[in-house]
Amino acid sequence: MAIFSVYVVNKAGGLIYQLDHYAPRADTEKTFSFPLDLVLRLHDERVVVAFGQRDGIRVGHAVLAINGADVNGRFTADGKDVLEFLGNAANYPVSIRFGRHRLSSNEKLMLASMFHSLFAIGSQLSPELGSSGIEMLETDTFKLHCFQTLTGIKFVVLADPRQTGIDSLLRKIYEIYSDFALKNPFYSLEMPIRCELFDQNLKLALEVAEKAGPFGPGS
Repeated sequence: MAIFSVYVVNKAGGLIYQLDHYAPRADTEKTFSFPLDLVLRLHDERVVVAFGQRDGIRVGHAVLAINGADVNGRFTADGKDVLEFLGNAANYPVSIRFGRHRLSSNEKLMLASMFHSLFAIGSQLSPELGSSGIEMLETDTFKLHCFQTLTGIKFVVLADPRQTGIDSLLRKIYEIYSDFALKNPFYSLEMPIRCELFDQNLKLALEVAEKAGPFGPGS
């Protein structure tokens, strides 16, 4: 079981803290001969697999590296267009590493803002007054858990569907936020959290939750 990431979103929908705690490694590297037996296309300035699956490579996986050098979006490490490079028989055999695209900082900011809006929509759709917004979303690979404080700060945790004790963890994160962010004289409300003690105690809380499940008294 694992906790993948933590997001803290302010009452305006801005992302003020994000931590990637654990990311399953799903990269696949293979050596290919010409012609490439996968169909690649450009999507959001990234080269992704559009058709063809083999040896752990799936549709939607992005090209992450060519011949051991990381790819920067649609370009190789030395500035060449990835699709043009892979379309040239003279560059084969070639080693390509495929995997899930890593979210950029801007993408995380955008997703946090989108979830903030969905949270509000969830509350407005309720047939009863005073309903909370979205508290949990479930997929086959992870669960998203959200706890909103009375002041509108949202604490969001993405975890393995089998992970237990997330409700207790969310309140523990709120406690850590209160102790190490709000009580920090250099911290301004609604602004990004940059506090070493907050980082340290949050990481410790995540490790405890993964190993022990729910938090006990005095944790």
